[in-house]
Amino acid sequence: MSHRPLPGRRSVLRGSLAASAGLTLPVGLGAAPALALSGRPRAGWGVQTGDVTANSGLVWVRSDRPARMVVETSATESFRNARRWRGPLLGAKTDFTGTTRLHGLPSGQEIHYRVLLADPEDPRRTGEPVTGSFRTVSGRRRDGVRFVWSGDLAGQGWGINPELGGYRIYDAMAALDPDFFLCSGDNIYADGPIGATVALPDGRTWRNVTTEEKSKVAETLAEFRGNFRYNLLDENLRAFNARVPSVIQWDDHEVTNNWYPGEILADARYTEKSVDVLAARARQAFSEYFPISTLRRPDGRVHRVQHHGPLLDVFVLDMRTYRNANSPGDQGADDRGILGEEQLAWLKRELSRSRAVWKVIASDMPLGLVVPDATDGRPNIEAVAQGDPGAPLGRELQIAELLRFVKHRRITGTVWLTADVHHTSAQHYDPSRAAFKDFAPFWEFVSGPLNAGAFPANALDGTFGPDRVFVKAPATANVSPAGGYQFFGEVDIDGESGELTVRLREQDGAVLFTKVLQPGRVGQ
Repeated sequence: MSHRPLPGRRSVLRGSLAASAGLTLPVGLGAAPALALSGRPRAGWGVQTGDVTANSGLVWVRSDRPARMVVETSATESFRNARRWRGPLLGAKTDFTGTTRLHGLPSGQEIHYRVLLADPEDPRRTGEPVTGSFRTVSGRRRDGVRFVWSGDLAGQGWGINPELGGYRIYDAMAALDPDFFLCSGDNIYADGPIGATVALPDGRTWRNVTTEEKSKVAETLAEFRGNFRYNLLDENLRAFNARVPSVIQWDDHEVTNNWYPGEILADARYTEKSVDVLAARARQAFSEYFPISTLRRPDGRVHRVQHHGPLLDVFVLDMRTYRNANSPGDQGADDRGILGEEQLAWLKRELSRSRAVWKVIASDMPLGLVVPDATDGRPNIEAVAQGDPGAPLGRELQIAELLRFVKHRRITGTVWLTADVHHTSAQHYDPSRAAFKDFAPFWEFVSGPLNAGAFPANALDGTFGPDRVFVKAPATANVSPAGGYQFFGEVDIDGESGELTVRLREQDGAVLFTKVLQPGRVGQ
């Protein structure tokens, strides 16, 4: 079922980057003193690429001081006949981050790149180059597609623990040589401070790398920026970013737990109580620290569709920006729902236009799993399902409308991928088991966390007839990454048969569950 031999070129990530590791560590974490004191700009937070297409891609970097971003690309690691791209000036306005769009690239090819940071006053003075590579999207069906997905990084106080090798799950994902990584949200935990130590149930001590910005909940723009920088202190993540393009979406913890527009916080840890103010700051930091093309448009939206040749379109949803307030979810009418009217119309339109064999709907929250938002009285609902197995109510009404649209338009090959709930599972939805029956069967696969507390499996809501075919979750809440239960998923689309294989994997890459789906069907 693999579309290329394994292991691929990324299986040598650790060795190939070892020589440059000292050059890419931030000052204070092992940087060579001569380089740190040279007065030349440094890219200590690595490089990353995103929103890669058949002929373009975005390259990201952060400098430690004002600098001109310059990118060189080549077909080989020797950088002979390199092409040069003059990027933006990096300054305090964007926290010294910047993105350069590469265009006119050959499709289906390996692109080697290096980023140089030049002194704005003297372009001859450049820092040590930081290198990376990525594959452009292939227009040849026979090349197939492979990607990995997960979410939930540095949650519940479990940060970078050098004694456990840091975020080593990224090494297991890189070893599969994916075309890209889909992060399903909770890239940071802005509401989750990280202390130096945590006592584990077995008597051991968990030891975190700490920073000032992670010592409290994020409220200021500087604190949100510091949350994104924190994760980039991890060598595994920086190495992964340099070799695997990302497709990033956001969820609640980029701002604060279970947030919705217009919310006023009662959390005593916050001096800024307006979620709208916090969300605006978080969105700015999010746009600075990830290479996402749509965030640079006037509307600054997260939702978008990523085209990956004839086999795959990825529909990246935003279940935060447009949702209504969390409630018990028992309304008989709900136009706004969890997507908002505009995003729902966009999703219908893009799904109906898609000619890809597979249409992956990247959802930052699950559909049929009940995710409560605790209150003093009756629990509010944080996701879609509200625990009543009967006819659709509340946010379920909008999802029912979407599922009905997919069936009646005979849109084939829809698969839902998500994270959020800190365990891994596979649910098959079928109208024969459901209270709402006007839809075609489909699969939803859950993965994560990457490095956060693991939690027991959520209850199912029978409205759309889910059957949990597989689940792995702890029996107790907030199990640390030292206790296991860290997960990611792999999707492998075969170029010959068009079959889509989903593998749910553990932190070390071991396969827990496999499902093969056949192309060209409205429902599976």
